[in-house]
Amino acid sequence: MAALASMTGFSRESGVLPPDGTHYVWELRSVNGRGLDIRLRLPSGMDALEPALRDAAGKRLKRGNIQAGLALKLEARPALALDRATLDRMLALALEVAARIPGSEPPRAEALLSLPGVLRAEATEPDEAAQATQHAAILAAFLRALDGLVAARAAEGERLRIILAALLDDIATLCAEAAREAVGQPHAQRARLLENLAALLDGDMRGKIPEERLAQEVAEYSKFMAATEAFQREIAWLREASLSREASARHGGGNIVATERLDDFEGLKDQQLRRGAQLRAGCSDSVC
Repeated sequence: MAALASMTGFSRESGVLPPDGTHYVWELRSVNGRGLDIRLRLPSGMDALEPALRDAAGKRLKRGNIQAGLALKLEARPALALDRATLDRMLALALEVAARIPGSEPPRAEALLSLPGVLRAEATEPDEAAQATQHAAILAAFLRALDGLVAARAAEGERLRIILAALLDDIATLCAEAAREAVGQPHAQRARLLENLAALLDGDMRGKIPEERLAQEVAEYSKFMAATEAFQREIAWLREASLSREASARHGGGNIVATERLDDFEGLKDQQLRRGAQLRAGCSDSVC
């Protein structure tokens, strides 16, 4: 069987960005999907990275709903600048209030500095070179996270491959057992039908047999033949699957996406169990 890649996976990549020490965390999640659907959650100011991120993901993945989120956290506190005009207004107001209250102490410096607007975060001009460096580091981290997601999907696909191979082997065994038991069934069923019809039409009963009884015998025979034909179709499908597995093994396999559920294979295995039971039941009721 060719190498399988599941559509379910998760990866995480974290680190620190130059030059200001901003911490970043990439988280990538993948679930099943008919095609490739990429959803990005980027902080403000990172929209320029979106085309490159989508292009990189499209080259590595073919199917699945992909959610990629980037979180940034700046540990260093921004530099503060003194707003002297605001400080002068606050100081004048504090002195005026203190003068009106007998015995009050003059305003303290730390109290004035803690007032809103006295200290402001120092505005810095964006450094294009530093921004380009950060964007390159974020893109490289995304590629590493993407590699982790691909590896996680491949590992899950390998587990699915083992399960599917075991199911195919079980189905092949059941088909072989049912085929051995069904070798003589068509002739036995036909002989049984003819024998029953001969008994029903013998002697004085000739021409007096209800049509319902004849229809019942024909229906039983038709039901068995339909089951036999369905069984032959399933054997042909199994033979095709086995040839595909052998060819993939000879050529090193490809990268195909695993199905979401294994119910189809489990269901086919159950069908073979029921088919064998039907064939055995038909044999026990017949002359063989």
